[in-house]
Amino acid sequence: MPSSHSASVTALAAAIGFHDGPGGSSFAISLVLACVVMYDAFGVRLHAGRQAEVLNQIVFELPAEHPLADTRPLREPLGHTPPQVAAGAALGFIIAFILHVLAKL
Repeated sequence: MPSSHSASVTALAAAIGFHDGPGGSSFAISLVLACVVMYDAFGVRLHAGRQAEVLNQIVFELPAEHPLADTRPLREPLGHTPPQVAAGAALGFIIAFILHVLAKL
């Protein structure tokens, strides 16, 4: 499933780029924001999800009398794979482009 966060920030950056041009400071700020959000989506959050898998396995293997044995499992599906982030970015750009073309009609 494409990353909706990547799609949103890419659409924002593309729309600003179409409207103000790529030389403006608002485009630069939105581009940096897009990069940070996409890095978070497939870097930090994806690895946090993988750590949650390992921690859940460790807790599952604890003996029943251990105080942490009955804790609620951590949420594992965090983050996106790089293809999902790229698909979200492409989707956001396409949507921004279509809306830009429709606004000119």
